Amino acid sequence: MATKNKAPSSRIAENKRAFFNYFIEERFEAGMVLYGWEVKALRSGKAQLTDAYVLIREGEIFLIGGQINPLRTASTHVRTEPDRTKKLLLKKDEIKRLIGKVEQKGYTLVPLHLYWKNGFVKCEIALAKGKAEYDKRATIKDREGKREVERAMKSRNR
Repeated sequence: MATKNKAPSSRIAENKRAFFNYFIEERFEAGMVLYGWEVKALRSGKAQLTDAYVLIREGEIFLIGGQINPLRTASTHVRTEPDRTKKLLLKKDEIKRLIGKVEQKGYTLVPLHLYWKNGFVKCEIALAKGKAEYDKRATIKDREGKREVERAMKSRNR
């Protein structure tokens, strides 16, 4: 079930690069399979999604490349892997639908946010289509135009 465009309750990490490199078509909320040390590290905000991507293998969805850096106080008997492949949890019908969409040319799955929801870590993933170079230039131009307008409004208010 695609989630509506509402802000997650409390964000842990954000993948800003995904919004620059892709057109976001649909968003999905997925649970994550995590170890205890990963949850503790996420509570202190030690996560990064910049180079992360989502892959479908044998009917299951995985988050690859997302880093969760362990706390210094992590137990000595636990072997920590910051860039461990993490399984994402979705309903079977959602996974089948995503498989069908990803097989189409140009579509991919990208992680957008990690956030807390009712005490659980959720990963917002998106079905996205890659931007061409000229689309990226247009995005930069729009962003710079908005900044100039904000600066002008700020200087007027002073």
